[in-house]
Amino acid sequence: MKKTKNIIGIILGIGLVILGILSICRNGLTVGLIPVIIGIGLIIITWTNNRVGMVIFGHICIVVGAYLITFGIYLLPQCKPTFLYIIGMPLFWGIFCLFGGICAIFHGMCNCVRNFRKK
Repeated sequence: MKKTKNIIGIILGIGLVILGILSICRNGLTVGLIPVIIGIGLIIITWTNNRVGMVIFGHICIVVGAYLITFGIYLLPQCKPTFLYIIGMPLFWGIFCLFGGICAIFHGMCNCVRNFRKK
């Protein structure tokens, strides 16, 4: 039986790449490069369906997310409360990246998600 590719992971990766590019264009911050890199990594990991790669990817996302949250808290007093500005700030991407890393680790360990068993 041929394994099918996980279309949700690919769509999330493409969405991250698009939002990262919009963040770079809108705010001019190089922090938007991190969602682009993570989105491309998610697309590759999802396409290859690699369990170890997913767990390593999850750990990298947690470390990067913690760094971005710390950097975002440092920039918080300079925040302008518009929707596009908040999406471009590192605090948003840090929280997104941290929880995405936790999700990637769980998906790397879960047999019901990673293996398609016959019933």
